[in-house]
Amino acid sequence: METTKTKWVIDPVHSEIAFKVKHLMISHVKGTFQEFDATVETDGDDFSTAAIRFGLNPASVQTGNPDRDGHLKSADFFDVENHGQLTFVSDTLSQIDDETYLLTGDLTIRGVAKRVKLNAEFGGIVKDPWGQSKAGFTLTGSINRKDFGLTWNAALEAGGVLVGEEVKITCEVELVKQS
Repeated sequence: METTKTKWVIDPVHSEIAFKVKHLMISHVKGTFQEFDATVETDGDDFSTAAIRFGLNPASVQTGNPDRDGHLKSADFFDVENHGQLTFVSDTLSQIDDETYLLTGDLTIRGVAKRVKLNAEFGGIVKDPWGQSKAGFTLTGSINRKDFGLTWNAALEAGGVLVGEEVKITCEVELVKQS
């Protein structure tokens, strides 16, 4: 018997794509992206069968500081003039237990694709007050920004560097089931 394919789309109003990176080796700077989309296709409501396509506009980065945002958009980092899209395409979402999955796929930044693994915590599926079915996930993981060609840095007089290499990713995602 063939399973019905279910399409889900990200609800950008109830989702957040965020990152943080060490600054001056002593604290973290946080940022978010304001423009993103995703589609997920599952067999029925079984997310272990999910095929995920995610994209964001790196020019939509916001860190609370316009000068820093401008630097992140420059060729030193995201190079938004030449690379207007950051993408993630999954190939496996392995269910570990009722609430935990391991998401594996290819992340492309600045035209460089690398395999990444993210932890995915499943919040469940509910119907909202307007009758729409929604699914919630929290995704966490980290990447090394230098793996994607984001190598700019500045040495500190006391030792160390201005910007850390490890970027921690946290995504709060709410998906809407399409009819």
